[in-house]
Amino acid sequence: MTSADRSSDLSRAGRLRLAVAQLNPVLGDVTGNLELARRARAEAAGQGADLVLFSELFLSGYPPEDLVLKPAFVAACREALDTLAGETADGGPGVLVGLPWREGDKLHNAVALLDAGRVVGVRFKVDLPNYGEFDEKRVFQPGPLPGPLGFRGLRLGVPVCEDSWNDEVCECLAETGAEILLVPNGSPFHAGKPEVRLQVMVQRVVETDLPLVYCNQVGGQDELVFDGASFALQADRSLAFQMGEFCEEIAVSDWRRDGETWICESGPRVALPDTDSARWQACVLGFRDYVEKNRFPGVVLGLSGGIDSAVVAAMAVDALGAERVHCVMLPYRYTSDESLADAQGCVDALGLRYDIVSIAPAVEGFTECLGPLFAGTHAGVTEENLQSRARGTILMAISNKFGAMVATTGNKSEMSVGYATLYGDMNGGFNPIKDLYKTQVYRLAAWRNANRPEALKGPDGIVIPENIITKVPTAELRENQTDQDSLPEYDVLDDILECLVENEMSVGEIEARGHDRELIHRIEHLLYIAEYKRRQSAPGVKITRKNFGRDRRYPITNRFRDRS
Repeated sequence: MTSADRSSDLSRAGRLRLAVAQLNPVLGDVTGNLELARRARAEAAGQGADLVLFSELFLSGYPPEDLVLKPAFVAACREALDTLAGETADGGPGVLVGLPWREGDKLHNAVALLDAGRVVGVRFKVDLPNYGEFDEKRVFQPGPLPGPLGFRGLRLGVPVCEDSWNDEVCECLAETGAEILLVPNGSPFHAGKPEVRLQVMVQRVVETDLPLVYCNQVGGQDELVFDGASFALQADRSLAFQMGEFCEEIAVSDWRRDGETWICESGPRVALPDTDSARWQACVLGFRDYVEKNRFPGVVLGLSGGIDSAVVAAMAVDALGAERVHCVMLPYRYTSDESLADAQGCVDALGLRYDIVSIAPAVEGFTECLGPLFAGTHAGVTEENLQSRARGTILMAISNKFGAMVATTGNKSEMSVGYATLYGDMNGGFNPIKDLYKTQVYRLAAWRNANRPEALKGPDGIVIPENIITKVPTAELRENQTDQDSLPEYDVLDDILECLVENEMSVGEIEARGHDRELIHRIEHLLYIAEYKRRQSAPGVKITRKNFGRDRRYPITNRFRDRS
């Protein structure tokens, strides 16, 4: 069969078999991503697919940030594309795949159509996002408004990710003859994001009267988690198919042309997880990929007998398996028998390697060393922080000796108000609960005890002892200490923080919710003065709409306080 015959097949038959490749590329691993694309194409060919749709910037990985400013990297991506294009001469499926593309003096976020052994068309992303976690205008230049790509007699509209979140590009494609919209995406997760995506894509279908296929990346990349959850919509706005969330898969769907409209006749219909399940799985996936993609043999963490470290231990086991998780109890004179028992209960439930290392010699050594300098002063927070820093030093020493990454365990409530010790409990490489408020940590602990999604590596049943969930939280840095000695109740604190961080509400608006004005002022002040700590904290999974780091970029030096 000649290429001319091949190009007219789909047009004559009025049928299309489309494979959506929801996969987990590794940023910068161009060779590995090419091999992943090859395997996906081979699998799709085995199922008789005509075309394989990959996610945004698949060959490079997404988001590549300043890596695309390196000419050698862009050249490697183009070389991989040309190799893949050559392989389509076998008469198998065509390929829609993304990569950074240099055109003259401009660098574009591009998607290329490969068929019949060559690159048959390229489209450049028009609408470059520059908000929240995105800063594509820093490295890419926008392309012109596109027309459809011709593929075997079909006219494919290919808006790239953000191009489909606004109306201009999709309407242009419809007006210039596109028959179906195929959307490669790199859309990061936050709680509730799948529903947001669906509603936005429904708007594009309403405006264009075209069916739409939304292919999203899956996997962790530093702080971002891409959840997949790819889907398609019929031209009448009904759901055509729905792929799974937080999993790699290749879904094949059959499409039939009825008059001028393409109709999806088959495809998967997977139920998406509820909010708690999605949050837990996002934390686990982000944690797993950070460890795996950075090639750590495992993780080590301090297990205190409290809720945060217990949840991180459970997530670590779910992500990596118990054999790659090492927990260390680091007791001191203020560590209670209850905490020791709870830590042991957690270890027993999860099947962990567990060691107990007393920090007393280290703390007493520091105290003796500083004794002459501190003479005549009263013991206080400084001495409490020595305990935390001794623990941090010991965990880092274990990491240095055996190679496992230290996992940190501070939640968003603590990180917001600075209830954490630099070079102590903040030490480490990654924090899976960094973007979870304390109340959410408690909620997810209870949820995990009652649920275990299939992909997780941890055991069924109770993995976090009930006493850890119900007891009063404490840092145990002095006698009879509780978190509420320094902080309001967590349900109050978390509501105020969500108003300040996620919603940027004024003090007056927060007070109208029933909170004390003086308390709001105090929490706002703590939030601002802890910015220098957060700048030095480990990366962690983005769960909320606005995490610390990529989304919320406040100055450290800042005298503003809302006193209106």
